[in-house]
Amino acid sequence: MVIHKDCYGTILLVWLICAPLVYFILRFIPWSIISYPLCIVPMFFMGFVCFFFRVPDRRRVGSDNQVTSVADGKVVIIEKVYEDEYVKAECIQVSVYMDFFNVHVNYWPVDGEVTYYKYHPGKYMLAYLPKASELNEHTSVGVRSQYGDVFFKQLAGTFARRIVCHAQPGNGVVKSEECGIIKFGSRIDMYLPLDAEIKVKLGELVRGSETVIAELQK
Repeated sequence: MVIHKDCYGTILLVWLICAPLVYFILRFIPWSIISYPLCIVPMFFMGFVCFFFRVPDRRRVGSDNQVTSVADGKVVIIEKVYEDEYVKAECIQVSVYMDFFNVHVNYWPVDGEVTYYKYHPGKYMLAYLPKASELNEHTSVGVRSQYGDVFFKQLAGTFARRIVCHAQPGNGVVKSEECGIIKFGSRIDMYLPLDAEIKVKLGELVRGSETVIAELQK
């Protein structure tokens, strides 16, 4: 299992807290019927944090004009909205919510060039709430493909306290390659042209780089 390089520090911190806790429980509680069950929680968390920050092998799917999911998770929003930061027009918003058991690595949704990037400090509301898109800490990324612009946001959630994004304006990007990671529960908002053909439904479970979200007009 490959661990994301930007998460080594977080994993080390968890282990530095949990490992001594396990030691002191076993050292100072002589009754195994009590000490062993108490050790389960920190030991589980030590293993879970490694599993959580895993980087799976993913393949590229679909044709060049098809937009793939930035993240694993559940589709929680599909609606027409006015996007006033980058698109500055009506578009279709597709949002994917990631829970604690989803892979949190993010992937470029199209081939193209990064034309916009901005980091927004903010709150840490529950990521599935509609207002989280505006009020929570997030990054905004615009990518220009040969079939049109795709804009997306990486949103922090209640427990996500760090967003990693590799976007740099002017750089070329390749669909399905890694573009960053969000630590713990969070959400991705994707903003697509009005004439894009949406390929997913509300409540559908999607996989980053391997689920086609929409098809852009050629």
